[in-house]
Amino acid sequence: MKPVRSLARAMLSGIFVVGGCRNFTNPERLAPTAKPIIDRVEPLLEQVNPRIPTDTVTLIRATGAVQVGAGLLFATGKLTRPMALVLAGTLVPVTLAGHRFWENEDPLARANNRVHFLKNLGILGGLLLAAADTQGKPGIRWRTGHRIGHSRRSVQRAVRSARREARVAAARAASTARRLPG
Repeated sequence: MKPVRSLARAMLSGIFVVGGCRNFTNPERLAPTAKPIIDRVEPLLEQVNPRIPTDTVTLIRATGAVQVGAGLLFATGKLTRPMALVLAGTLVPVTLAGHRFWENEDPLARANNRVHFLKNLGILGGLLLAAADTQGKPGIRWRTGHRIGHSRRSVQRAVRSARREARVAAARAASTARRLPG
């Protein structure tokens, strides 16, 4: 199954690497579309940290850089689950800013944006699957439960052994006490 996962990751990340490079080098083309969304989240960004840039072009460049980096890591199989979540996190605002089909008056533009919106939803679904994929290995939840169960059984064995040894020691002490003159 590993070759399929590797190929699927490379295919899924390609759009982020190419698009991220394009957005990083030419963010001005997206600025008019992104500005209304960025204006809405600007107060939130300032609340989180006043040093976070709120300039539209800078945020588009930053998103592009994140997409390139996360896309390359995801494609090469490094930190795949966290990078899938990072890519998903960048996809949501891009989709909401760039493909607002419900606002288009022109039927052709509406249909085009709806297709892109649904395409991005499909990519988001693939990223969520990749984020949940343990690559055939047990997940953290299973491993934690397994370790807890193993620890519980180990403690139970230790308690049984200690009780057994205590009974044996008590029996020896009682036997020794009966043999003492007295």
